[in-house]
Amino acid sequence: MIKENIKVIISDLDGTLLNSEHRISEYTKEIFRELHNQNYLIIVATGRHHLDAMPIIETLGFPIYLVTSNGARIHCPKKELLFSTNMVAEAVKSVLEMDIPAEYTTVLFKENVWQTNKHNDKLLEFQTELNYIPELVNYKEVTDFDVIKIFFTHESHGKLLELREKILEKHPDIFSHAFSLPHCLEFMDKSVDKSVAIARILEIEGYDFYQAISFGDGYNDEKMLTTTAKGLIMGNAPDSLKNKLSHLEVISNNHKDGVASYLVEKLLNNISLETK
Repeated sequence: MIKENIKVIISDLDGTLLNSEHRISEYTKEIFRELHNQNYLIIVATGRHHLDAMPIIETLGFPIYLVTSNGARIHCPKKELLFSTNMVAEAVKSVLEMDIPAEYTTVLFKENVWQTNKHNDKLLEFQTELNYIPELVNYKEVTDFDVIKIFFTHESHGKLLELREKILEKHPDIFSHAFSLPHCLEFMDKSVDKSVAIARILEIEGYDFYQAISFGDGYNDEKMLTTTAKGLIMGNAPDSLKNKLSHLEVISNNHKDGVASYLVEKLLNNISLETK
């Protein structure tokens, strides 16, 4: 696959396009503006809520497609909502009735607020600007189960694996799920995945996956990385993901502008891409 065949650039946010301060560096902004000027289609696909992600991508300085909540929302470059999928309310209610131990931080992603069972400083560190507001709740008192996704975090990846199996045993066919990070487990509607949302955008714009390259660092990026013509794994991604997708190329870390550096070398410097 030569450089001229690539027309679409897709990137995750946290651990990928964002640096260790959860921001897009000035260098990366400069490179993406040049790619936009050269008419590449830019898509950002993240697990973040759209209210959280919007201010971040606005710093790029040009309009782009935004996929959020792992594919449950798509916003067009004009910021209009193109697509949305929420979870089945009864299933959400059933999960919350499982009496999940308080050692887990449990978060409901709702349209305008995220509800949580406990204060978690590490989660707040991801929000450099508090545009998506947390609300502390007692889940035994919650009555509105109109939810985009359910998010769990725990210091122990093993504990999250146990919780995942417990939930899937009760609901084997109704959810999609992914580890965005080893300590972050997310459940969405079974139809939701970043790759599905990206396919919708590509159809609108008249492109296909063979004209796209993608960058990611988490298991919620897996289908996206393996579906595009070229999938690039960040150097800071978990070793378990690198080993599982060992046929994909690993590039530099997010805090070293790995995405932008790769794009400069392979696209802006007119060097051919060797696809998987």
